[in-house]
Amino acid sequence: MTSFKALYKLASANRGGSELLEASLPSAASQAQLVEQSDDRYLSMMTRCIFRAGFVWRVIDHKWPGFEAAFANFNPLAVAHFSDERLEELGQDTSIVRNFTKIVAVRNNAVYVLDKQHSHGSFGHFIAQWPEDNITGLWLELKKQGCRLGGNTGPMMLRSMGKDTFLLTQDVCDALVNHGFMQKFSPTAQRDLKLVEQVFSDLRAESGRSLCEISRILACTV
Repeated sequence: MTSFKALYKLASANRGGSELLEASLPSAASQAQLVEQSDDRYLSMMTRCIFRAGFVWRVIDHKWPGFEAAFANFNPLAVAHFSDERLEELGQDTSIVRNFTKIVAVRNNAVYVLDKQHSHGSFGHFIAQWPEDNITGLWLELKKQGCRLGGNTGPMMLRSMGKDTFLLTQDVCDALVNHGFMQKFSPTAQRDLKLVEQVFSDLRAESGRSLCEISRILACTV
């Protein structure tokens, strides 16, 4: 297995130097910062990541003001009470991307956010309190209890909101295999995910870096 020092050296060379590499690294939010973000922003980011999946990101980003208006600025209580007729109207709304199954997912996820409000005080508290040594457990929670938050969608939402997590992009998966940390593995298999999580835990202990930094550094070695 390649040492973290060697990984960092290769990633730096690929990015044009350590300064450019460091500038490209994501940062993790503190628990307090995760809690401070309102639940409408969590629902907004869930929706953004869901609509980006399998689509051209810049189109979603360009239309995002339309999404905010169409979904009541992602107020979870308001969206959770959208009627079926309202969802059908949104399916014809040209200010957003008219993917009806994803539109329905927004209402389902609003209900999910409200459920965590009731059990934890806020969705932000729920995310902040989840232990970072079981981040793939949070992925599984989002996949099972949320709507269309499987694959990289849930982890991407977490990363975007500042929760410390790695991402299993193609580059990261290739790096894990190329550098001897894993043999061929499936990013959707729970057993393999736990093995990958241990790899990241070991690299964190070796480097003192956050999961999101290690993830980006691995991707930059490819």
